[in-house]
Amino acid sequence: MGYAPGHHGEILQGVFRDGDRRCRGLVTLPVPGAVTRAEFVPRPGPLTVVPADRVKARRAAELAAAACGRPAGGALRLDSGLPVGLGLGSSTSDILATVRAVSAAFGTALAPEAVARIAVRAEHASDPIMLGGGAVLFAQREGRVLERLGPALPAAVVVGCVTGGGAPVDTLALDFAGDVAAFERLRRMLRLAIATGDVALLGRVSTESARLNQRVLAKDELPELERIAALTGAAGVQVAHSGNVAGLLFDPRGGGDRLRRCVRALRAAGLPVTRLFTTEGKDARPHRRGDRAAGSGPDRRAARLPAV
Repeated sequence: MGYAPGHHGEILQGVFRDGDRRCRGLVTLPVPGAVTRAEFVPRPGPLTVVPADRVKARRAAELAAAACGRPAGGALRLDSGLPVGLGLGSSTSDILATVRAVSAAFGTALAPEAVARIAVRAEHASDPIMLGGGAVLFAQREGRVLERLGPALPAAVVVGCVTGGGAPVDTLALDFAGDVAAFERLRRMLRLAIATGDVALLGRVSTESARLNQRVLAKDELPELERIAALTGAAGVQVAHSGNVAGLLFDPRGGGDRLRRCVRALRAAGLPVTRLFTTEGKDARPHRRGDRAAGSGPDRRAARLPAV
């Protein structure tokens, strides 16, 4: 068996300096609750995958088996709570869960760096979820850490929503070029936000990164999201730079009234609200009594992101 989380898009994504060259990089926003479960049963013969369209996971299983020095024959079954194409890291989650299941079946522990290389070979670009806790600037097309920014992002409550009608996005078709100086400035700001636990500065970084992303994947709803952020006292706006999930970041010390106003404003603007969650400490943890759907009423059970 293997399990892997997803994420809720990015705090920062762009092009950064890496020695004497430029390199694409990103910092993801952890999200609790939504995971991929993989089950791998090794046996002689061909490799079968369910669902059959998970071609990246199939490739990851073959690469993981080779890394373990074993044939890839067997049965792989995936069960994911992450909708595909929204910017939630569903492909990397599939791949990571697969690699963990295959390596567990063969009694082999693969290092996170080896898993990252497998992920990049399987899908050409990868998120850093295999690295566990810690905030990192990650070269997604090379599978390596550009900078370890700190132990964790500042604690923030996130009100998640969906933009673009939830249409899937072809991640690999996007070209994250841009002003390296602007992204390096945001990198320094994020480094400081993490060091000081400054949620307001975190929000400034994510908002400016979202604006810079407009030239790559324009979100018509961004001005409305920024208006709602200002209206409700949010620290900033956060988006999936290669998908259609977004969120408003709040300081968790500010009370729940702002969150309720935010939920109402998003719904009034026709932006589907997905979940409220908190990121804090090493891992993403549920907000208050559990990761839940936004809204009133007695039902506070965990909510899955809608497969829109």
